[in-house]
Amino acid sequence: MTKVEKPRTPRRRAAAGAKSGPSTPEKPAFAYAERLKDYRRTAYAVWEITLKCNLGCTHCGSRAGDKREDELSTAEALDLVQQLADAGITEVSLIGGEAFLRPDWLEITRAIADAGMIPTMVTGGYGISLATAQKMRDAGMAQVSISLDGLEKTHDTLRGKPGSFFQALQTARNFRTAGLEFGCNSQINRRSAPELPRLYEVIRDAGANGWQFSLTVPMGNAADRPELLIQPVELLELFPVLARVTWRANREGVRVIPGNDIGFFGPYEEILREEQFRLGAFWQGCQAGLGSLGIEADGKIKGCPSLPSDSYVGGNVRDLPLQEILKAKELTFNLEVGGTTEGTRPLWGFCKTCDYADLCRGGCTWTAHVFFDKPGNNPHCHHRALTMQSRGLRERVELREKASGLPFDNGVYELKVEPLDAPWPQNDPLRFTADKVVWPDSWSAWPTF
Repeated sequence: MTKVEKPRTPRRRAAAGAKSGPSTPEKPAFAYAERLKDYRRTAYAVWEITLKCNLGCTHCGSRAGDKREDELSTAEALDLVQQLADAGITEVSLIGGEAFLRPDWLEITRAIADAGMIPTMVTGGYGISLATAQKMRDAGMAQVSISLDGLEKTHDTLRGKPGSFFQALQTARNFRTAGLEFGCNSQINRRSAPELPRLYEVIRDAGANGWQFSLTVPMGNAADRPELLIQPVELLELFPVLARVTWRANREGVRVIPGNDIGFFGPYEEILREEQFRLGAFWQGCQAGLGSLGIEADGKIKGCPSLPSDSYVGGNVRDLPLQEILKAKELTFNLEVGGTTEGTRPLWGFCKTCDYADLCRGGCTWTAHVFFDKPGNNPHCHHRALTMQSRGLRERVELREKASGLPFDNGVYELKVEPLDAPWPQNDPLRFTADKVVWPDSWSAWPTF
């Protein structure tokens, strides 16, 4: 049985709009470039082995559905497995689309394990039988993440298929029976955010050992649905919810790892990134090309699987060896720039003037780019929202140019800076406020923030 800690009141962090608390560094107290001299890059690869999918997610950044026209053959995929091992990759996470729809996916899984790397997987969980779960275990699959984006109605709506919530939970049961460890991942948007406390309880009761959540951003299908997006000013009411849910989850045996688009340097950082803080780590800016790389099903390589293809692909393994692609500027733009003037050169807008600019470097590159079609100014930042609030201001984004309709595409948004108490635009029924969040009675003993 999982040991459950009794609820206790956490230490209070910095007040809204104030400098961060004593455990959150204000400036890098080290020479970042010096630390990188012995740093082994790209330890983690996320590999889209097919774009084929059996769901129709309204927020899918890759617009998955049909397979790509020219996906890697089995022979090419197995060769890439060896190149990944030779490059020092230690973990390979298979994604799609839906990875198990590729006929040779278990062969690829086994090859990853045989090469000394850890195979993991992200799945929508629609249609994984107990027999398949057992085959995954036998092939060496170490961990799986099941996507759960809300309670039944919300999840099925966001995933574009009735019954997908039930199927995901059935897949969880099959994993438990097969002895295959699993966690969950969730998209946070205006539909799912009010359900987070109840969704956590579903995830815990399903037997998940971990939970990663990320904000929905306007890429791919989500670029066509601006009404889903959490507005920058709405972060003020969202982050206390995230902190409370995270605090409980970490004490009930469900390890929370927030996505790299969640943050940055607000009063709840030590709660949201509790494990990292325990190890003496903290947010140090975009890690694309440093700790990770992304692989598309046709062999294209980029520094992060979420980044738009047009601007961030460094090459294709059909044309160049992986080791050569890793030297491309698209995969090295983060190398040796943290804590330096060079690292802040791409910044603009609020991020250019921020106290944390040289360390944070605009937060998540993916988020900034898909809002404004260029990196360097990230509106999904808690510290930023708090700072604007302290000035009596708020920020919203409005769609200006629509996306093209291709995988990993984005439109262009306009940033609106308004008085904090300005009337909210009409015809916005999904607007997120804290009073929409439902807290069951089981939460009464847990601290609020």
